[in-house]
Amino acid sequence: MKRRTFVTTGLAALAAASWRARRASAALLAGSSNVDAVGLDGRQVTLAEADVRDLRAALHGELLATGQEGYDAARRVWNAAFDKKPALIVRCADVADVQHAVRFAAAHRLLTAVKGGGHSLSGQSGCDGGLLISVSAMREVRIDRAARLAHVQAGSLLGPVDHAAQGEGMATVLGTVADTGVAGLTLGGGEGRLSRKFGLTIDNLDAVDVVTADGRALRASAHDNPDLYWALRGGGGNFGVATSFSYRLHEIEPLLYGGTLTYPYADAKQMLRSYADICAHAPDDLSVDISLTVDPELKERIIEFDVCYCGAPADAERAVAPLRKLGKPLRDRLAAAPYVKLQGSDDAPGPSSIGAYVKGGLVYGLTPALIDAAVDYIESHPANHFQIELGGNGGAVGRVAPQGTAYFGRGASHTLLAFTFWKVPGDGAEASTAWVRGAWAQLEPHTRGNYVNLASTDDREARVHAAYGDNYPRLAALKKRYDPANLFRLNANIKPA
Repeated sequence: MKRRTFVTTGLAALAAASWRARRASAALLAGSSNVDAVGLDGRQVTLAEADVRDLRAALHGELLATGQEGYDAARRVWNAAFDKKPALIVRCADVADVQHAVRFAAAHRLLTAVKGGGHSLSGQSGCDGGLLISVSAMREVRIDRAARLAHVQAGSLLGPVDHAAQGEGMATVLGTVADTGVAGLTLGGGEGRLSRKFGLTIDNLDAVDVVTADGRALRASAHDNPDLYWALRGGGGNFGVATSFSYRLHEIEPLLYGGTLTYPYADAKQMLRSYADICAHAPDDLSVDISLTVDPELKERIIEFDVCYCGAPADAERAVAPLRKLGKPLRDRLAAAPYVKLQGSDDAPGPSSIGAYVKGGLVYGLTPALIDAAVDYIESHPANHFQIELGGNGGAVGRVAPQGTAYFGRGASHTLLAFTFWKVPGDGAEASTAWVRGAWAQLEPHTRGNYVNLASTDDREARVHAAYGDNYPRLAALKKRYDPANLFRLNANIKPA
């Protein structure tokens, strides 16, 4: 049962921003006096009316303040547990807008958040009282068939990229939830259904364009600013505002083989032990993610295997046969399907009213102790809305050296997470977060390091260091070079050396 997303910010919404709305926006700002905001040190900063007006005049996009049309839509993020209210929002239309916004934030030392797709589980693509730099409207996707590259602006979501690439019979490695934003996914590493075959998203990243804290627009690649290119591949949003990405594309079959196999939860321990043997010998073409959760249709606890086989179609049944031998499934939804269907790339639900909380880490083998800890906690702490998930890594992911990119956890077999959700507004937040914290107290001892895209706002600094491992000192030195004031701190933050 893959966790699904519920929010997307429509490109059409910005494109259709009417002359009337923009005029009203300008008038509202012109009629205001100074703007109170929050600085990097948490203290109040007063922005002079003239400075705000100058920023607005320089933009091709919009500058929004509290109470203006479009403000609430622009500040919303996927995770409804967070309701952040920035003092100002810059809805960028192009790279120049990003540069103006970054320079303004740096000059006034403003608390600064960056929003791409707005899918951040930690809610850090928003802030209270600071400046929100939104690239959500920058969503162009262009496929270069001859060069086998996808050129993607930073506000894009996964689904449209999958569709565009599949139109040319190709794909790149992106995540598993179609309305995830490409920027946050990529900068943190990027795990997906094709990762065992082709590596992480960052292993398929040819180049990235970024605006650094001093307002420069730089290209980072193997040939241009290679140190920055290294840091951006796994270092999260620490080094600037990404504006576009170029991904290498791979030809894939028109139909892959995949879907879900759902088994009774009562057999979870034995199935996971048997699966540990299966995944140790699985081909790189086979990707399997596992969920322990409550099924909304069956209304009972289940163990579900989310499968994608990207090898030769003639070999698919043989590759998945060991999974079918684990027991008698409650549901068998494995079949030939287009990649975009397996990705759920047509799923674009409306705004979310769901709050969520997650803890995650990396594991190096499905040990009996880990399996027992997960299954026993679920049995002793019944809940209606929970998930413990094991996302499959290995294969090509593990064949890159930990120092080859900023992403350090190359040898991990799985990404482990405990996840829960509740209706907002509602009173489920306290019980839900307590469930995850209790689960994580049992699971964390079986992990080593973590994946920065699963960072929480309450993570200890030690967990951030563990995420970057031995790469942290080099990242801290690069942070000092590219962002010495730590302007970009709302992330799994690296302190400047």
